[in-house]
Amino acid sequence: SDIDNLKRKLDAGASRAITQFFFSPEAYFRFRDRVAAAGITAQILPGILPVSNVAQTRKFAGLCGAEIPAWMDRLFEGLDDHPAARQLVAATIAAEMCRRLYAGGVKDFHFYTLNRAELAYAICHMLGVRAKPFDKVAAA
Repeated sequence: SDIDNLKRKLDAGASRAITQFFFSPEAYFRFRDRVAAAGITAQILPGILPVSNVAQTRKFAGLCGAEIPAWMDRLFEGLDDHPAARQLVAATIAAEMCRRLYAGGVKDFHFYTLNRAELAYAICHMLGVRAKPFDKVAAA
């Protein structure tokens, strides 16, 4: 089972784990509860995939067994030719999911950015996380 596999990896030296991506905070909470019931105390980071390309995400989901909810399909409907709107929807969905996870006790997240730093930056900004100012003197 997933829990047995996770336990083997932790017993082999891993100190924490990252979940595959998901779109339901409740799915994460159920998994976290199953992990705790199995006696696993390591940190389990939720894997957040900001969706800006639904077709690509559907392929990824098919490979790992994740489910794309119908409500998400509806939000992206008609946005194929509007990349800026897709990015806005993607950032909003991911930020809201993080807020719900945070309300459930999650303090750390892993973002599957797929080389889209600007999207991850926008999500972090929406969550109140700000980049530290770059110190040019220290970098020299």
